[in-house]
Amino acid sequence: MNILLLTLVLAFIWATITGTFGLLNLLLGAAVGFAALFILRAYLAPPRALRQIRRLLSLMGLFLYQLLLSAVRVAAIVVRPNMRETLRPAIIAVPLDVKSNAEITLLANLITLTPGTLSTVISEDKSKLFVHVITLESREALIADIKDGFEKKVIEVFSNDG
Repeated sequence: MNILLLTLVLAFIWATITGTFGLLNLLLGAAVGFAALFILRAYLAPPRALRQIRRLLSLMGLFLYQLLLSAVRVAAIVVRPNMRETLRPAIIAVPLDVKSNAEITLLANLITLTPGTLSTVISEDKSKLFVHVITLESREALIADIKDGFEKKVIEVFSNDG
């Protein structure tokens, strides 16, 4: 994260705290933020830590998006008069690329916290995660959605590359 972007973020935080979003107040916030960054420049996180924070924020953003989308889908199912006809529950084995217990736990929890899905069990060899869904459209689409979404982001968060 470069200094300009961080200064803008600090100016916005300043304006939020003071409750005034006027141009002069934003400029004052930017000046105070820049001065603070200048004084603390030796103690700022190295680029690797900032990259990890961005990855974590990206995962959180994806989770919030999926949470909202899934909640709307489940609500649409529940309010239908023919709800029983709409439900197509299934348990699907999702092959895992994540390996560590922490990665698997985070992935399973993200899936469980998303309405309409539930992580049920992990295979003995930790190669598959069994996921229950209330409405299955396509097995392949569900697996691709999990692997290209949550699992990809979890792998990024736990990766050690610079």
